[in-house]
Amino acid sequence: MHWKIALGVVGACAFFSSLAAAQKPDLSDGDKKFLEQAADEDMTEAHLGQMAEKSASASPVRDFAQKLERDHTDGYQGLTELAGKSGANIPKGIDIRKDRSLAELAHLKGNNFDRQFLDREIRDHKRALAEFRREAAHGRNADVKAYAGKMVPILEDDLRMAESLAKNHHG
Repeated sequence: MHWKIALGVVGACAFFSSLAAAQKPDLSDGDKKFLEQAADEDMTEAHLGQMAEKSASASPVRDFAQKLERDHTDGYQGLTELAGKSGANIPKGIDIRKDRSLAELAHLKGNNFDRQFLDREIRDHKRALAEFRREAAHGRNADVKAYAGKMVPILEDDLRMAESLAKNHHG
């Protein structure tokens, strides 16, 4: 009779530990690094969008800046929810003084700002797209992979817009 109780206890322990594991899925080091980088990128891009809304001279560039701010604020909110679900720690803020190109942009106005801003957006979005595509294809955690995959079309759209604006602005 004791073995039935012991078996029941073992079964209950296994059940509850599987529930705990389902609530806090294990993240690989790569998944954790991706989440941290994505959070930094979202906060930086949202900040850049705010800067561009104030400093850009061309109305289409300001409109693009608003879209960037919205896209990356939403992206960060999604990351925050994912981090809470997975138990990951993501950065809660950025130190804009550590990013030299942000400081350089802060001193520009008008067409010079527009050109530098768009060039940076193209470069940053190409790099981010590579990271997000890699995570979507090779990440270990299903939720992190799904998040990365969901963000790829948004980043592609932002890149297309930046390239189009840069072509029109430089041309």
